[in-house]
Amino acid sequence: MTKIYDNLFQFTDYIQPYQLSLHQYLLLTEEPILIHTGTVRQSKAVLPKIKELLGDRTLKFIFVSHFESDECGGLSVYLKSFPDVITVCSEITARQLCGFGYTGKAIPKKNGETLIGNDFAFTCVGYPSEIHLQDGLLFMEHRSGIFFSSDLMFRFGDAHGQKMDSNWQEEVSSIGLERVASPERLSRMKAELLHFSPEFIAVGHGPCVNLQ
Repeated sequence: MTKIYDNLFQFTDYIQPYQLSLHQYLLLTEEPILIHTGTVRQSKAVLPKIKELLGDRTLKFIFVSHFESDECGGLSVYLKSFPDVITVCSEITARQLCGFGYTGKAIPKKNGETLIGNDFAFTCVGYPSEIHLQDGLLFMEHRSGIFFSSDLMFRFGDAHGQKMDSNWQEEVSSIGLERVASPERLSRMKAELLHFSPEFIAVGHGPCVNLQ
């Protein structure tokens, strides 16, 4: 567990054979938000640390970028400890969760929609990550300047607590077809991303990015 940026805490599981770091984040606002759960195994390991950080608060939201084991595999683990937690995800992810027996509350969001709290303001960005290029979501938090990039900005290596310097235009321009396998949708998404001016990228894999 590392405080990676302001009130943002990072949790990481490193898979040595693939040289892959899997990150989850807790944004410790008045209404605390977990970004990704990790797998069931990861969730069981991280949950005591989450509870320690929360103190007398409860987990309000879990943000899920897309339907994959390291993004939402541990939802059932968190639901047992926080039965009123609300999952924020795309419409198709919400349908998939229901089909796999998830019984918790979910708020489906679309590209461009917002979620505003007492001390956070998120814009959701459509992310063609799902099977058949159906949209998942990325999340831009405006008050802290944090962009949660999920698998979109992807680097290998043991990267817990690691940060690198870059700039937003370079990070966006370097997104290739291996991340979004449709030239048209990739171009459209890049144009949308360039409307934002984040200060920090909380990535799903690899070192986080300080933006200059």
